[in-house]
Amino acid sequence: MALNTSADAPLPVGEVSRLIGGWIDRLGAVWVEGQITQLSRRPGAGVVFLTLRDPSYDISVSVTCYRQVFEAVADVVTEGARVVVLAKPEWYAPRGQLSLRATEIKPVGVGELLARLEQLKKSLASEGLFAADRKKALPFLPQLIGLVCGRASAAERDVLENARHRWPAVRFEVRNVPVQGVHAVPQVVQAVKELDALDTVDVIIVARGGGSVEDLLPFSDEQLVRAVSACRTPVVSAIGHEPDNPLLDFVADLRASTPTDAAKKVVPDVGEEYERVRLLRDRARRSVQSFIDREERGLAHALARPSMEDPHRMVDERAGQVTALLDRGRRTLGHLLDRADSELTHTHARVVALSPAATLRRGYAVLQKADGHVVRDPDEVAAGEALRARVAEGEFTVRVDA
Repeated sequence: MALNTSADAPLPVGEVSRLIGGWIDRLGAVWVEGQITQLSRRPGAGVVFLTLRDPSYDISVSVTCYRQVFEAVADVVTEGARVVVLAKPEWYAPRGQLSLRATEIKPVGVGELLARLEQLKKSLASEGLFAADRKKALPFLPQLIGLVCGRASAAERDVLENARHRWPAVRFEVRNVPVQGVHAVPQVVQAVKELDALDTVDVIIVARGGGSVEDLLPFSDEQLVRAVSACRTPVVSAIGHEPDNPLLDFVADLRASTPTDAAKKVVPDVGEEYERVRLLRDRARRSVQSFIDREERGLAHALARPSMEDPHRMVDERAGQVTALLDRGRRTLGHLLDRADSELTHTHARVVALSPAATLRRGYAVLQKADGHVVRDPDEVAAGEALRARVAEGEFTVRVDA
């Protein structure tokens, strides 16, 4: 319950400590899971002291137990082991310190750890953290690579040496952190976040050599998986393990079997790229040369055509045809004109032969009255009537005799 205190009526420290102890004493026993970071077993002492730490967070609590409680698991529990303890919270008033009094300790076996990891894997997968469409493509040639690994570790050496051997100009931003133990998860998460915040980092590699299932547990931690999932920079998991896969492999944008494999997948080989460029250049040269050769053959074939070898040949052939047709037209027209002239001559001759003038030249005369009417019948004239007589060479006047 709330206490009525003020600056004028404060509670003594001892009273506050007593009250806190009273509240804590009312708490029941709880099962607590954690990792043992410190273990103190003094010879002859009846109490064993240990520190239990949460692997995902920088939180720890002191645990005490009677020697006979710890002796039951002493053969399998050491520093770094994961355990589950049944303990009751206790408050040590003189020093104001909270601790847990354990009455039972159970080591967390590998099978149980794997079962929990499988359950966590299914839970994270159902959220879509492992979906393929979330994977980001790695850049072809990263200028700056972020590397999270153990200090002076074989994994760091393998990544740096292989990457620089493949592409000497590549640069690294290295973060050395613990890769196992109780401090691994928060420091690895912090290193990944720091590298992801750098705009110059193109890809992040989280590397570590092989190890037991317990050693690799930090890379299956939910906090680390979610931190990698939230990264905007592509992340490569390079944990040297083959039988088992930590959850980091599933959330990372690319999984490499070893740190060396990560260097090979992230950094292109300069020799291979030179060879690829040479092959592409040769291929392009052959394609261009083939195109030029094909066009030259087409041009030569076009130039070999008669119309191209002698452009005026067609014109000359048509000119000859036009000349022949013109001559033929002239001959035809000449024949027609000659035939028409002959027919005209015959017609003229017939016309001349049948004309009145020809008749007059044969001695005939045409008599006409004064009005020009031709006399055809003697009854048409009267005695003494003057008539005109027209002959071949002219005309004269005659008078009718009664």
